[in-house]
Amino acid sequence: MVKLRLKRCGRKQRPVYRIVAIDGRSRREGKDLCKMGFYDPINSQTYLNIPAILYFLEKGAQPTGTLFDIFKRAGVFSKFRKKFN
Repeated sequence: MVKLRLKRCGRKQRPVYRIVAIDGRSRREGKDLCKMGFYDPINSQTYLNIPAILYFLEKGAQPTGTLFDIFKRAGVFSKFRKKFN
């Protein structure tokens, strides 16, 4: 199963996360299938590649809890619903 997950980057005490599609059985720092954006919790910056996210959601990828909240704030699920209506 493919999961949409945060992959930690950045330096010590200064995390930055990449949003990636990754095999659900691999570890957090494992090889990703596709990079779809980044999330900086300190500066509250988020960049999302919406078409890539929608593509993986259509294929059945499951976002983690934190990513679900980020996507909800960005309105990704409203675009996801519009695509199927």
